[in-house]
Order: sequence, then C-alpha cells, then structure tokens
Amino acid sequence: MIFPSPLTEARLIRRYKRFLADVVLADGTELTVSVPNTGSMLGLTAPGSRVLLSKWDDPKRKYPYRLEIVEADGTLVGINTGLPNRLAAEAIRARLVGDLGTYPVIRPEQRYGERSRIDFLLEHPERPPAYVEVKNVHFMREAGLAEFPDTRTDRGARHLDELAAMRRAGNRAVMIYVVQRGDCSRFRLCADLDASYAAAFGRARDAGVEAFVIGCQISADAIAPDRLIDLDF
Repeated sequence: MIFPSPLTEARLIRRYKRFLADVVLADGTELTVSVPNTGSMLGLTAPGSRVLLSKWDDPKRKYPYRLEIVEADGTLVGINTGLPNRLAAEAIRARLVGDLGTYPVIRPEQRYGERSRIDFLLEHPERPPAYVEVKNVHFMREAGLAEFPDTRTDRGARHLDELAAMRRAGNRAVMIYVVQRGDCSRFRLCADLDASYAAAFGRARDAGVEAFVIGCQISADAIAPDRLIDLDF
C-alpha cells in the first residue's frame, strides 16, 4: 500500500479522547490531528515521539491531518486500523497466506454470525467458502515479539467464537493478524492482558480455525506486507 502523497513529519505532544492527538510540526506549528485507532496504542504515545501524518484536502474534514505512523523502539509503526484489511487483501492476492490466494472471489464486509460482518468472504466453485477475520497488531514488549491484544477486546473474542461456529458448520475459517511494524519475527497472544481473548482463540483453534500472522515493512512512502511471522501458542 503506497501513500497517495508524501507524509508530513511532526512530534507528538499528547494523544487523548482515543481519536485525537496534538502534534507540533517542524516549523513549530501546533495542530490537532485525528487518530484512526480507538485502541490503547500501548507503548506508542510517548510525548516527543516522531510521527508521520497524512493530509486530506477535503474542506468537510474537521481535522485535515491524520496520524499514520509513530516511531517507537527505533522502528516505524503503522497505527491506522483502517489499513489492515487492505494489507491483508494485498497479502492474500500475492499468495503470502497459505492457499487463500487461489480463491477467485474475495468479498469484503459480508454479514455473518449473529450480529457481525466478516472482513472477507472467499469463494471457490469447488471448495467451501472461507470466512476471514483481520486484526491489527502493533504492540511489542519483548524485542522481536509482536503481541495482541494490547487491551481487553470482548468484540475480538466474539469474532473468534463466530469463526469457530462457521468452521463447525462446515466452512473454512481463518484469523489473520497484520503486524504493522518491521522489527518482529514472532507473534504471541497477550493472555496476561486479556485472558478471555486467549481462551476464545484456544476454542477457535480446537474447532479448526486457521491462524496466520503477516509481517509488514513500514516506510514514509508505503506499508508493504512481505512475509509470514511465526505464531507462538
């Protein structure tokens, strides 16, 4: 995924209300920018951090600038939770994710389960449909180890249970974690931060739900899915 225009460098002053941050540009101008991430962003909100912003020339937008990347632990980290589905689709089409790229039809945002939308429904004339859920990952506490979630996510646990239900109904079900940082070679669930999510993942695995972890390279120009990362159970 290539950014449509060059990103603007700034320094973080503070992040607040989940969806807003104050930053200062290189010329000293202070701005309020939108933050496309409602999670805790644990480890990514230190004042003074170098950040990269996209700008949208839309007069209807209250905040023209949007936070896209934070520099932390010596690397660039993508924080926009609107991008992982696009990155996962790129990885699937590039055949980085098992055999998912052999499905000729990929339908985004399809209703399923009790009250959810699946991120992708993959269809093949000779196979059961594949239900694919995508989650964004940017949390790291141990060098090289990406972790999810960074806070409790009841919604995420529900998605895993619904994937398990799809698998028990005879469909294929797949969980994809997109790691928006280039310094991780392993992935693990944060059972200490959300034991319920880890338990739901265990139930899903027992039901036959597959799991893949996609690593990305991050730059000021693009975010590119380029590899699979090992998942530590």
